[in-house]
Amino acid sequence: MDIAEQIKIINAELSRLNVTLVAVSKTKPLETIQEAYDAGQRVFGENIVQELISKYEALPKDIQWHQIGHLQRNKVKYIAPFIALIHSVDSLKLLHEIDKEAAKNNRIIDCLLQVHIAQEDSKFGLDHVGLIELLRSEEFAGLKHVRVRGLMGIATNTPNEREIKAEFGELKSLFDGIKLSFFRHDSDFDILSMGMSADYKIAIEQGCTMVRLGSTLFGDR
Repeated sequence: MDIAEQIKIINAELSRLNVTLVAVSKTKPLETIQEAYDAGQRVFGENIVQELISKYEALPKDIQWHQIGHLQRNKVKYIAPFIALIHSVDSLKLLHEIDKEAAKNNRIIDCLLQVHIAQEDSKFGLDHVGLIELLRSEEFAGLKHVRVRGLMGIATNTPNEREIKAEFGELKSLFDGIKLSFFRHDSDFDILSMGMSADYKIAIEQGCTMVRLGSTLFGDR
């Protein structure tokens, strides 16, 4: 099945469920991304800032670019003029930097707070206590150029579907609790980004609103 056909099938499936598709285009050449764009895909996710910038410059300007990989503070300035959503905010220091660079560009930048839900220590993210401390802090209350739109999490890389389901279920419960406690009157807190090619169907069952798919759309690297 070619990329265009796969994009159309997946988008039709997800749109019925009110789930947004982020096409993970890291390592993919411009022609492949253009093919997905021509099939109607407008939201693309990248891991590496340098790769993201070069693709932004070369491809149509109505693409919504998402930063989905770990983001270093010293790289924020390069994507602040155009980034649509940063999925991987895992510290108050990073939020501060995004706020500062967004102000310079006269923008408000949408962000997701990344929560560590996996068994692997190698994955990034806030723990539950750190997340609540961040949201309660005076420093967070003072940020004017970032908008927290929701949470993101990456499940353990395991064939054990029960474990993945439990991790996604835990993140959905946390999302609901955080919304009630901190964003009750904020309709913009509405994104739960979880699920990749190997586990996105479980993520949908557990209540995600956004999935990040690479190999499902583009084939294996």
